[in-house]
Amino acid sequence: MENIILVPLPLSDSQKLKLEAAAPGWQFIYAERSHVDPEDLRRAQIIIGNLAPEAFAKAENLKFLQLSSAGADAYVKPGVLPEGTILTNATGAYDRPVAEYAFAAVLMLMKKFHLYRDNQNRSEWIKEGRVRSLSESVVLIAGLGNIGLCLARMLKAAGAEVIGIRRHASEPPAYVDRLYVEGEIDSVLPEADVVISILPSTEETRNFFDRNRFAQMQKGTIFVNAGRGDAVDESALLQALRSRHLEAAAIDVTEQEPLPADSPLWQEPNLFITPHVAGGFNLITDCHQSYTLNKVTEIAADNLRAFLAGGPMRNLVDFSTGYCRKQD
Repeated sequence: MENIILVPLPLSDSQKLKLEAAAPGWQFIYAERSHVDPEDLRRAQIIIGNLAPEAFAKAENLKFLQLSSAGADAYVKPGVLPEGTILTNATGAYDRPVAEYAFAAVLMLMKKFHLYRDNQNRSEWIKEGRVRSLSESVVLIAGLGNIGLCLARMLKAAGAEVIGIRRHASEPPAYVDRLYVEGEIDSVLPEADVVISILPSTEETRNFFDRNRFAQMQKGTIFVNAGRGDAVDESALLQALRSRHLEAAAIDVTEQEPLPADSPLWQEPNLFITPHVAGGFNLITDCHQSYTLNKVTEIAADNLRAFLAGGPMRNLVDFSTGYCRKQD
């Protein structure tokens, strides 16, 4: 069998060299995600990077898939990948960019910059009234993985009290004042001035923030979703904004992407929308390379070495949950 590694990622020459050094003797085929040759897909034993889930019906020789995303929900469904495929994700590559997005979104909404931008576009000199501060605010982070922990550090440095929500109980990690499991969130939602969702897409998190949970938030809460779109009931979010129960919200993700042009979400003045860019490849390093792609390349190179040597791999995905397996 041919030793083929297919890489549908826009890597720089130096990033390609890092990958190739991890698998000497293997043939690397680089391609744009939208222009992968079906024959290359069929021949590949290893794929590094995301493709549409339906594309893997042709990947009959696939043994190992390294995702370039942290989310793996689309790939763990029965029948998507060939039986026995090892699946790893890119957890750890998106911590800083997504955390910075959420932090910036909270500050923007607190200072009403979104409203002032709208006023500027209308050439209107209008003062929007009182603003708020992160200092001494209570911020709840739902989804306290690597991104959530990175965000907690930023929020704590700004003087916020940080409440974390995660799947399993443990002692509160650094920069988190109080930690609860997901089933306990209803008891602490009314305390939060800001609620930030970094939840993944799973059966358990679908519509996690629904009409009931928005109603439990205190009047004037700020809400940010930088996780997955289907964790939020969009009609409930819109109702909470229109009734002014929520003061404002920012979402980088929606249930249907791209968000349809006729969606009423577009017209809500207290909702700030970005097109799923928080965790993209846009954050640039001092070397003018993508910060995230550098991290993805590092994870992929480590896992290539481990896969070929039969050693322990990073970010192994549990097909039954869609989350990374716990490391021993």
